[in-house]
Amino acid sequence: MRVLMFGWEFPPHIAGGLGTACYGLTRGLSRADVEVIFVVPKAYGDEDQRFVRVVNASDVEAVYNNPQDADVWKKVTFIEINSNLVPYSSPEEFFEMSESMQKMCSNTEITDVWRQRYKFSGTYGSSLMTEVSKYAVVALQVAKDLEGQFDVIHAHDWLTYYAGIVAREVSGKPLVVHMHATEHDRSGDNVNSEVFQMEQDGMAAADKVIAVSHLTENTIITKYGIAPEKVEVVHNAVRLSSQDSDVPTRTIDDKIITFLGRITFQKGPEYFVEAAAKVLEKVPNVRFVMAGSGDMLNKIILRVARLGLSDRFHFTGFLKGTDVHKMYSLSDVYVMPSVSEPFGIAPLEAMQANAPVIISKQSGVAEVLNYAIKVDYWDVDALADAMYGLITYPALSNMFIERGQEEVTALKWNDAALKVKKIYQDAIDNNK
Repeated sequence: MRVLMFGWEFPPHIAGGLGTACYGLTRGLSRADVEVIFVVPKAYGDEDQRFVRVVNASDVEAVYNNPQDADVWKKVTFIEINSNLVPYSSPEEFFEMSESMQKMCSNTEITDVWRQRYKFSGTYGSSLMTEVSKYAVVALQVAKDLEGQFDVIHAHDWLTYYAGIVAREVSGKPLVVHMHATEHDRSGDNVNSEVFQMEQDGMAAADKVIAVSHLTENTIITKYGIAPEKVEVVHNAVRLSSQDSDVPTRTIDDKIITFLGRITFQKGPEYFVEAAAKVLEKVPNVRFVMAGSGDMLNKIILRVARLGLSDRFHFTGFLKGTDVHKMYSLSDVYVMPSVSEPFGIAPLEAMQANAPVIISKQSGVAEVLNYAIKVDYWDVDALADAMYGLITYPALSNMFIERGQEEVTALKWNDAALKVKKIYQDAIDNNK
């Protein structure tokens, strides 16, 4: 079986859990005799290609305005490319682009054919929507160039859904989309209507939808109106660590409680700070680390200062690679107080590094973990009590570490890959 997979990041150049999940899954698929061609907007040259063949979208010369593709573009109406110069635009400006594209695609007499090699930053930013649109154009060309070399298409998250749709239309191969996080998870009540629409379009066009948890499955069905029989749940896993020898030496006696993730509404950083203030009222020799970046960072720093806790808090910025493992290894407790977390690989990685974990009940990973303390994200008192218990009672902490190690070791990407392979086969069989 051969898969054409569209992603946005691939190790070692990753921006978060999506890249980690793509890597773990593709390794597992390789061991299940599935060949993966992984398309990424911008390759850096040192991607791990032992288990996948990486296609750098920046190197693909795309042909646009070809009359034979007119029917394809009628189904993907959010892209505007009418000259060799493709302007960068913000998400706010991007709405205006869809109407122009619709008008252009309604004309089946397109004869102006030109070629364009797109360059991508491969990062998130104000030009994100334009990069998503260009990626879809390249995806069409990739699907043509690789005709006969794949049996199924797999697209990860909304950034690649339109790429998956056009690849399906031009190739006739079934499409599987993977929902790692919904716009409702990321934004709460402030949903970006464009992103929501892209997610809905991608799942509606797909033959199968993979959800990373039953929590996400419920959101997909109730918020997006996707048929329940189309959705399959495949929980994420964690790679066995090979970095045990890299555990850093502790140079302080204080306990360390860590928050590692994006400092955004979804991750609940404010609840971490409020619970920390309560813990420090009882135990002064505790340090709190917030490792990550995000739009709430300045607000959180200001709140810490107003609470008079600046000497107890450390803000490291975004960590990746071995620095993440070192931070987990230094931690006495890892906390993930997410408001809405489709899954959450970070607690698994922390448990693997011998850190007991506290997670919100509103997380997908809570479905597969028994040896993690679970609290409602909004219950600051319960969160503070859990922190206090783990740093005060060694027997409690050691029990969660020991049992947690056993539990996390049983969550393997090879098992997840076998489930995904079956979903591929079902999509292929139903497409015949």
